[in-house]
Parts: sequence; C-alpha cells; structure tokens
Amino acid sequence: MERSGAAAGGDVCMCQTVFPAHANHRGELSAGQLLKWMDATACLAAEKHAGVSCVTVSMDDVQFEEAARVGQIITIKAKVNRAFKTSMEVGIKVTVQDILTNVEKIVSVAYATYVAKPVGAGKIELEPVKLLSTEDHLEHTLAIERRRIRLSYEQVFQNLMKENNKEGDYCVTGDIFFLAIRLTSCCISDDSFEEEDAVSTHLTHVQSIELVQPPHANHHGNTFGGQIMAWMETVASISASRLCHSYPILKSVNMFKFWGPSVVGDRLVFNAIVNNTFQNSVEVGVRVEAYNCEEWIKDQARHINSAFLIFNTVNDKGELLAFPRIKPTTKDGMRRYHGAIARRRIRLARKCMLSVKEDKPSDPWERSNQIKIWTHEEGDVLSLKVEMQVKIQSRLAFSLLSDFTFRQQWDKHFLTCEVLQAVNEDEKIYYVTSPPMTGHKPRDFVILVSQRQPCKPSEPYTVAVKSVTLTSVPPSPEYCRSEILCAGFQIYSDSNSSCTVCYFNQVTSGVMPYLAANLTGSSKSIEDTALECVKFLELKGSKY
Repeated sequence: MERSGAAAGGDVCMCQTVFPAHANHRGELSAGQLLKWMDATACLAAEKHAGVSCVTVSMDDVQFEEAARVGQIITIKAKVNRAFKTSMEVGIKVTVQDILTNVEKIVSVAYATYVAKPVGAGKIELEPVKLLSTEDHLEHTLAIERRRIRLSYEQVFQNLMKENNKEGDYCVTGDIFFLAIRLTSCCISDDSFEEEDAVSTHLTHVQSIELVQPPHANHHGNTFGGQIMAWMETVASISASRLCHSYPILKSVNMFKFWGPSVVGDRLVFNAIVNNTFQNSVEVGVRVEAYNCEEWIKDQARHINSAFLIFNTVNDKGELLAFPRIKPTTKDGMRRYHGAIARRRIRLARKCMLSVKEDKPSDPWERSNQIKIWTHEEGDVLSLKVEMQVKIQSRLAFSLLSDFTFRQQWDKHFLTCEVLQAVNEDEKIYYVTSPPMTGHKPRDFVILVSQRQPCKPSEPYTVAVKSVTLTSVPPSPEYCRSEILCAGFQIYSDSNSSCTVCYFNQVTSGVMPYLAANLTGSSKSIEDTALECVKFLELKGSKY
C-alpha cells in the first residue's frame, strides 16, 4: 500500500512544564519521563509523515547535556530527516527554558528509527522527505551515514570483541564512516579483578516486573516504546546505585533496540546489572523479556528489548565522583565486562564521525568570496569547516582529493605522504609526516582515507579521514605521533563546471594555539591553505 499525497517532513513540537510529579529527589526532570516524552513526540512526527500508525524500532545513543528542573519548560522538536522505504529516521532536539531568566539550553539531541505499521498485510511505501533548507539537506545526507552505522554496529562490535583476544593491526568495517578501534590498548588484565576494593558484579543485579496496562499502550494495544525506556531507566538506576551508594545520574544511553512488540496484559521482566566502570562513569546493561499468561506459566520468554545505560554521580558540590572497580565472577560477566569496553570505543568513534557539521551555517568567518570558515567549540574539541568554491567538475575534484599523495602539492602541513596499504578499491592507509610547531618535534600520522560516491545526484562525494593503529608502524622517537580525530571532504556539484568543496576537521587542545592565531587574524594559514587547494584543483582540472 502506498500513501498518496505530498510528504510533509513530519515536523512536531511539544512543550511541557516540569512539575514535581515529573521530577526526581533532586527536583530535576526524571530521565525516564523525558524519554517517554521524546518517544511520543518523535512517533507523532513519524506518523505525520507516514499517514499511518508507527512503532519505535530503535533510538540511537542519547546524550543528556543539561538537567531540567521543576518549573522550567521543556520543548521537544522532532522531524523526519529521511525515509527509507518502510522506515524513517526522526531527529529529536530537546531544550529547556527558564521562565524567569528566559535562558534556553540544549538538553539532548537524538535520532530514532520508526517503521510504518499498516492495517492488514500490505506494506507502506514511504514518500521521500521534502528538503526545504540547508539544514534539511545536511541532516538528510547524515541520515544515510547514521543508518550505515546502525546496520554495521553488530559486525563492528564482534570485530572489536575478537580483537580483545589477539594482537592485530587494526579493525575496520566496509563503512567509511565507522572505524573500529583496537581493544588491545584498553583491555585490563584479569589480575586487576583481584583488587581488594573491587565489587562483585552479582551484587548489582536488579530484577523488576511490570504488568502492561491500557495507559501504557497505544490504541493498537502495543506498549509505548517510551514507557519501556522509562522502566529500563528506573531499574538501571537502582543497579548503579548499589555500586556507588549514591544517586546516579543518567548521562547517555547506548542505543535502545526493540526486537519485538509487547501488548496489554504482558508481564515485562527487567534484568539490570553493572557491566563495567570507567572511573567517573558506569555502564549498566538492561534486558527486557515479555510473557503472556501462557508463556508466563511455561517460562517461555520473548526478548523484546536491550540497552546499555551510562551513569555518573556527583557530590554536593557537583563534582564527579569515581566509581569503584567491579569484578566479574562468571564467564558471562567477563563477556559483558569486555563488551562494555567495546561499546565505549564505538560510542567515541561514532560521536566523532557524526559531529562535524557546522554550528551556525548562517554566520561564517569569511575572508574572501571563495573561502568561508565555520567553527564550533565543545569541551576541548574544536570542529572546523572550510567551504571552497571551485571551478571544476565535482567528480574530478573528488578524484584529486581522494588521492592523498597529491596533498603535498597544496598543503604545506604535509611534508611526506606514502601509501602503506590498499585495503580495498575505496580505502587506503597512508603514512604522513608534518613539520613541527614551535618548540616541538615533527609530527607523523597513520591515517585511513576512505571514499564514497553519492547514491543520488543530490548527495555529495565524500572523502573521510581517521587515524588508525598499525603495529607494523610503531611510534618513532624522531616524531611526535599525532591523531586525526575526524576529518574529510564533501564535494557538492553546483554545475557541469563548478562545485563546492567542504573540508571538515576536529582538533584537540594540542593544536588550539595554532588555530587561535588563525581565528584572531594574526595568521592566515587556514585561508592560505584553502586558496592553495582551490588553485591546485583548478590547475589540475584544466588539464583534463
């Protein structure tokens, strides 16, 4: 069955005052309650686009940046970023506003996947989303990359778990925006479990049972995904509190994944246990199983949901407290212990790969009509975007920028660049050396350069760059081994003879002084390099 009519994009906005009934003991909005609101708003956006009822499939990693307090106003905006035949990605943005000061802050940004649930046996063929703004186009492009990550998540996780037991060069999937990082460097030997203050994981196990009643379900009788998320947050919080003997604060969720539905009358059994601790944070795994009356008697469970919730805790001054080490006591506990490490590596890689979009596209730092620069600072990481107008075909620019052996011809920050290994036709590993900054050694990098051609004419060519670890190329005393967190190019076609080249990069505090000089105007290195890139591309392009 195909829905007729124009695709609306599915924009929905919900505003809600935080009342005491929504808050925890600190007077802050309960994370479980917020998850319920987020799911409800996103589901409405999905249904607005699909024209039929929709159900939650998954919600990507959710980060909670701010806490909302009683009396403040929560605003949740949701819109469909992209439709994939029968499923769609919905972007969710949560902000909190203080009605006395009128200050507004971002609480969370998340992405959820919903599927259309048609009446009867037919299938819904979702219409494409109408893209009305630059932001719409950007989210539409990033949505396909987030989908690739979701689909490859399990493969990446399994590869990382295998790397835990053997030495290897590096691990990478076929997806250019998802690099799996070796576990070898972060694994902890079994001897560390013998520390006197290590807490046995079985002491953190919590089980809870909920009966699904009509207020917990939609008009079809299916349990609201947000309600299940809220129950999971409650049981996970209790598990974490048994370890820290304090009130844990939910900071993020590692992808809610719904494996099957539950309905009114089902008994839902929640099992939570601490998997691992990382100094100031703890990961709690939650598994949800459903039973109807007959299954309950026969003890035949249906696994309907799993998620991993990350908590921290603070003292009276708001300072982060350290969690005690944990000690797995079973083979399954050991598996969960190492699995938590793998998931943490994946979370960091995913956050890095998908956070390069500009913060304020309408307010660039512009020094010429060919070059525009955007910056966005978050913590100790600065995201940089440089936009260049080039008078050559996008396909040709893509070919020249994909080959990093050309980089020395226009980028003075590349002293040498050699190919170490051709992983496949779209991915190569390079060894790069770079001149020293004042008072430091020359730097070197081992990077994976991946390229992807657009699936549709409206999508850009992409070149992604990320540091990898090769045991065959260890750090040298002559160089300071550096890392590229996340970098690359996107090339958009403007016409048959022109294109827009966007360069992205994330830098840490180590190179902040270099960038500070550029941004204050005492240095024009970024602009000069960009202009050299344009000159190189147009000169090379004229010869083809």
